Amino acid sequence: MRSAPRILLLSAYRADSHAAWADWLTRQFPAFDWDRLELPGRHFRWRIRGNPLSWLETLRHARPDAIIATSMVDLATLRGLHPALAQTPALYYFHENQFAYPTSPRQTRSVDPQMVQLYGALAADRIAFNSCYNRDSFLDGVDALLARMPDQVPPGLRTTLGGHSEILPVPIKAIATRGRVERDPNLILWNHRWEYDKAPEDFAEAALQLAREGVDFRLALLGPRPARVPDALARLRTHLADRIAVDARCSREEYEYWLCRAGIVVSTARHEFQGLSLLEATRAGVLPLVPDALVYPEQYPDSCRYPCGDTGALAARLGAWLTGQRPPVPDVGYCDTQQVEPQWRRQIEGLLETRRGVDRGRG
Repeated sequence: MRSAPRILLLSAYRADSHAAWADWLTRQFPAFDWDRLELPGRHFRWRIRGNPLSWLETLRHARPDAIIATSMVDLATLRGLHPALAQTPALYYFHENQFAYPTSPRQTRSVDPQMVQLYGALAADRIAFNSCYNRDSFLDGVDALLARMPDQVPPGLRTTLGGHSEILPVPIKAIATRGRVERDPNLILWNHRWEYDKAPEDFAEAALQLAREGVDFRLALLGPRPARVPDALARLRTHLADRIAVDARCSREEYEYWLCRAGIVVSTARHEFQGLSLLEATRAGVLPLVPDALVYPEQYPDSCRYPCGDTGALAARLGAWLTGQRPPVPDVGYCDTQQVEPQWRRQIEGLLETRRGVDRGRG
């Protein structure tokens, strides 16, 4: 009896979206024998440079038929350290790219993470991105990096990388909303991390401006938050306590309830490569209001976008929606599992076919 193809799944930073993707992939394709290696989503700088050391012994005897690695994985180094993996067809998957990722005030900008991803993309047989924006900003970043090299710059690198690239979204789960709960059209949802790259202070400022103008609204404050209460969340708790309907990182069941309850969902992100939380809320019937930047122009119409970083414009658009007419909720069904699953299946089968070709060549 022929054994199932063995696929090595490498994820060097198990953050929420990375974990959801890996969970979905292994669950969606049970016919494959998944060898799944992940590292906790913390100590970013060590993870992106140190994962070949963390897996040094584990991978010494690995003999997969194919590799799927996230762009946090130093694939080029792994293939150098483990010659048996060098001929194994590999897909390098970009949830994000370090050329377009904003630096925290506590971080020092370094070229190392960018080089890891560039070398990883060059070492892979196939490259995939979760959005066109992710791909294009990566390729633009590569161009900018090469422009800084003093000499000996390889020609045609952008064309080579672009020619190996595909767009493969992370799927979203369609939530059944019919008859589940009555929607509150003036309930504004925030379902992002309370971190610098999501700019929650812009959201807080817009909400406070609406309150000063006497606009009727309520807040659903969801999403992960650090142990130290962020200033933006503290301001909302202090000044708008009577308008907060929920303030927690909820269970999945509770989270889906609030997605079915909310009327508007807001993003103030400074970086977004796919925006799963926005897509999920929109798919559940919540009207999105997002910056006119990053990945959002390829997902949402002009009527759902405001100038990035302009809290006055954000508050004005929210005020207009809360007191008057609203545009229809956009259709983002292209990210549903049934739409995305065949795309991922073709990529995996393509990797395995490449492996069979290599084996036939050896024979």
